[in-house]
Amino acid sequence: MATKRSGRSRGGTSGGSRRVYIIVGAIVVAFVAGFVALAVLDYRQQNASGAPGDVKTYDVGPAGKHTEGNVDYKQSPPTGGPHNPVWQNCGFYDKPVRDENAVHSLEHGAVWITYSPDLPKDQVNQLKDIAESKSYILVSPYPDMPNGVPVVASAWGKQVYLDGANDPDLDRFIQAYRQGPQTPEPGAVCTGGTSATQ
Repeated sequence: MATKRSGRSRGGTSGGSRRVYIIVGAIVVAFVAGFVALAVLDYRQQNASGAPGDVKTYDVGPAGKHTEGNVDYKQSPPTGGPHNPVWQNCGFYDKPVRDENAVHSLEHGAVWITYSPDLPKDQVNQLKDIAESKSYILVSPYPDMPNGVPVVASAWGKQVYLDGANDPDLDRFIQAYRQGPQTPEPGAVCTGGTSATQ
């Protein structure tokens, strides 16, 4: 009888071990499947919201150089360099702002969206909506837009020319560079500066 009991005991242990292996195997498979799904989703999101391919990168020198005077910037609109000690408050402006104040906002992680003064009113309103719905966005007209480009988005050392307010590259640029990795002073405020226009 002892032998029979011993055989039953071994059979019960063997069945329990199989169940454990099956459960552990199912958990591992679920974990691997979940990891693969997340990796695919992350790849798709990066593809959809990554920076536009035609972003220009400029060496604008070190941050933190303040000057009270006017600066002759290499880019128009500028993307960085020496700037006024007072930053431009983020938001929408219907008149041009000083380059030197706007560049200080870029240093704080803002995206500066400049538009041609003759941009259609409906597109100006689209840009206004962006400025009013997102933080660290500065929007203003710019009289000397390069080569007749209607809209330009700039961040510290980064810039992209756009076909208009509804260009999908605008949203991608904002997602990539607003408080992005190129920001010299991430987290510095974009309020409490100046709201003066030219």
